Amino acid sequence: MTAISAPSQTKNTTTVTTTKPQKNYGKIILTLYNCLLPENVFKETPSQTDGLDIETETDLRILGCELIQTAGILLKLPQVAMATGQIYLQRFYYSKSFVRYPMETMAMGSIYLASKVEEKPCRIRDVINVFHHIKQVRSQKTITITPLIVDQNYIEMKNQVIKAERRILKELGFCVHVKHPHKLIVVYLQLLQYEKNRPLMQISWNYMNDALRTDVFMRFPPETIACACIYLTARKIGLPLPNNPHWFLLFKVTEEDIREVCHRILQLYKRQKVNPEELETRVDMLKKIYQANKHMQAQKDRENAKAEEKKLESPTASTSKDVRRDSKKEKSPKTPPLSSKYHSSHKSKKERRSRSPYDRKREYSSKRHKSRSRDRDIDRSRERRLDDKRSRVSSRKYDDYERSKSSRDSRDDKRKH
Repeated sequence: MTAISAPSQTKNTTTVTTTKPQKNYGKIILTLYNCLLPENVFKETPSQTDGLDIETETDLRILGCELIQTAGILLKLPQVAMATGQIYLQRFYYSKSFVRYPMETMAMGSIYLASKVEEKPCRIRDVINVFHHIKQVRSQKTITITPLIVDQNYIEMKNQVIKAERRILKELGFCVHVKHPHKLIVVYLQLLQYEKNRPLMQISWNYMNDALRTDVFMRFPPETIACACIYLTARKIGLPLPNNPHWFLLFKVTEEDIREVCHRILQLYKRQKVNPEELETRVDMLKKIYQANKHMQAQKDRENAKAEEKKLESPTASTSKDVRRDSKKEKSPKTPPLSSKYHSSHKSKKERRSRSPYDRKREYSSKRHKSRSRDRDIDRSRERRLDDKRSRVSSRKYDDYERSKSSRDSRDDKRKH
């Protein structure tokens, strides 16, 4: 792209400057704090826009994290893989709705993906069998020791889990790294010289695992969560920590954030247990409503499309189309005209003279005569072929007759002798 500037005031001089086009590329920033979500995401989640209340959504989140924790224990995965799977599930449902994507399938996809990320991969068949076993135990049905039969239902479930893993990766933007605060608890207690206090470390670790069922990992950095778990444990066991200055200021954490995290963790223990079947029925009702609305919207879109087609087919539309075509023709660049001598010399006789009705009639009759003569030639060739065929057949028959006659004569002669 070249930009030509205006002529300068100097004597008979013009300046020509060339500038390269500036391309705007999208910025991708990958940091450990990139995982924290803005505050407006928590005010209205996609599930709430689809009609799901906050309490039911929270219960579904807790149930999904419990499923991942139980499945990880049965699959003998490390605690890091289970924690990663729970964080993936929580993040996913802040961008998608529980009504549109089933929680159990997404939990399978989360733990399957987390096992790969944490370098402890497990088979997808094992994941499906373990979740089926947990469902049998929770519904108090007869527990079958044998694994699921590889039939059409199993193949469909396997494909759904693979699709769930892909959806999670897509929504997370393939940024699957998670910084867990479990190691930070050990480091902070070593700095505070409490690494030999086993109850303090164990209870802090337990609070950390329970905090995975809440939304604190999407709101606060891992340093704040680690300090909150130590703070809560010290309050519970009655252990004094340095407060002049406060110990958490060493790790650049404020007391307000610590109290907020502690409050959210303690709220988890006050919640009543919910029957998973009741949650499924609520979600199924909303899913039916969503599908009905979707069907109605698709029908309206079809009707609008048909109405637009009718408008285009109407006479007013056709005239407008003709006007557009004429305007396009007028705007189209015209070819430069040829010289009159060249044009007249290259014109044929037919183009030069105007065709009279008599000429048209004569041309039509000549074409018709040619087509008739062609048909006659075809008929004659057919007759010749038929005559040749008949002659061949008749000659064969005559030869056969002569042979049979000679054989009869020879027989008669033999009999006479």
